[in-house]
Amino acid sequence: MTDKINNAYLKDGLVTFAREIGFDSCRVAACSAPAHTKEFREWLRQGEHGEMDYMRRGEEKRCEPEKILPGARSIIVLALNYFQGETPRRGMATGRIARYAWGDDYHEVVAAKLDKIDNFLREFGGVQKCYVDTGPVLERDHAAQAGIGWHGKSTMLIDPRLGTWFFLGEILTTLEFPPDAPQHNRCGTCERCITACPTGAITAPHRLDARLCISYLTIELKGAIPLKLRPLIGNRIFGCDDCLDACPWNRFAEVSRESAFAARRSTTAFALRDYLRLNDAEFRNLFRDSPIKRIKRRGFLRNVCVALGNVGDQADLPVLEEAAADPEPLIAEHAQWAIQQIRTRSKSLNPSPVPVHPNDANERDLLFKSQNCD
Repeated sequence: MTDKINNAYLKDGLVTFAREIGFDSCRVAACSAPAHTKEFREWLRQGEHGEMDYMRRGEEKRCEPEKILPGARSIIVLALNYFQGETPRRGMATGRIARYAWGDDYHEVVAAKLDKIDNFLREFGGVQKCYVDTGPVLERDHAAQAGIGWHGKSTMLIDPRLGTWFFLGEILTTLEFPPDAPQHNRCGTCERCITACPTGAITAPHRLDARLCISYLTIELKGAIPLKLRPLIGNRIFGCDDCLDACPWNRFAEVSRESAFAARRSTTAFALRDYLRLNDAEFRNLFRDSPIKRIKRRGFLRNVCVALGNVGDQADLPVLEEAAADPEPLIAEHAQWAIQQIRTRSKSLNPSPVPVHPNDANERDLLFKSQNCD
C-alpha cells in the first residue's frame, strides 16, 4: 500500500514537472499490448504502409512494448500543442505546408523535454526509453489508453482542449504509476475528416491507406509520385492538413505556448518558383532545424514541381525548364510533367484560332462571331 501511495505522489510530481517544462498534457498507461495490434498486423499484411518498411521491421516491438524495455511497467504519454492560429494569408503560388512543419523540428523540441523527464525519473530509480515519433511504438493506441485523446475516424487523436493539433511523446519506464482512464469517443456520426480527404486515403472510419495519403506521398515516398495522384495533390508541398482542418473539435483549439513552432517565412510566404531555384546548400540553410530537411532537396523540389504543374502558369515555365535539366532525375522528371500540365492548361484557356481561307466568307463570318469580333 505504501508503494502505491508513494507512486501516486510521484505521479503528481511528474505531471506538475511536465507542465512546468511546457507539455500540455501528461498521462499514464500500463505497459501492455496496444488495443489495435490485430488491426495493425492486418494493415501491414495488406501493404497499406507503402514503402514505410520501418513499420514492418518494428512490428513485434510495436505489438509487445515490453520487448522495447524489459521490465517496463508504465508508458507515460505527453502531448505538446503546436497550433499557430489561423492559416497565414497566401495564394496558390506559395504552396501549402502542413502546420506541424511551419516552425522548428518537433522531434528535437519534444525530445529535449523528454530528456528532462528522463533525468527527473532517474532520481527515483527509474530506467526509461523515450520516443518522439521515431521508435517502434503504436503511440496513438497508448495515448488513447492513457486518455490523451480518443481515436478520430481519420486515425488522428482528438482532445477537446487541443483538437487535433498536438505532438505525442512516449516514455517507457520501469516505474509503476497508477494508470489514467481513457476518454470517451465523441465523434458521433461525424465523418467530415473522411469526406475532406482529397485522395480518399481514409478508406473507412479508422482506416488509412498510406499509399494514397498526401502526407505519405510528399514525405515518406522516396521515388516518383504516381501520375494519377499528382493532380489531387494541388499546391501541397509538404504534408496535408485537410482531415485535421475539417474536424469540428478544432474550433476550441488555442494557440501553442511553444515559440519554437512559430511559422517561418520560409514555410508560409515563399513563392513556389523561388523554392525551385534552391541549390543543395541553400535548401539545407533555408530549412535548418526544420522537419522539411528530412526529405532533402530532391524530395522537396519534386513536390514543388507537382504543385506548379497543378497551379502554375506560363510565368513559371522558365524556372521549370531549368529544373527539367537538373542533374537529379527525380526533380527533372517531375519538372517535365509540370511543364506539360501548364502548356496543356494554357492551350485549353487560349485555344488557337481555326485557320480559314480568306475567300470563304461564311466560315470567316462564323469565326468572327465566335471571337466576338465586329
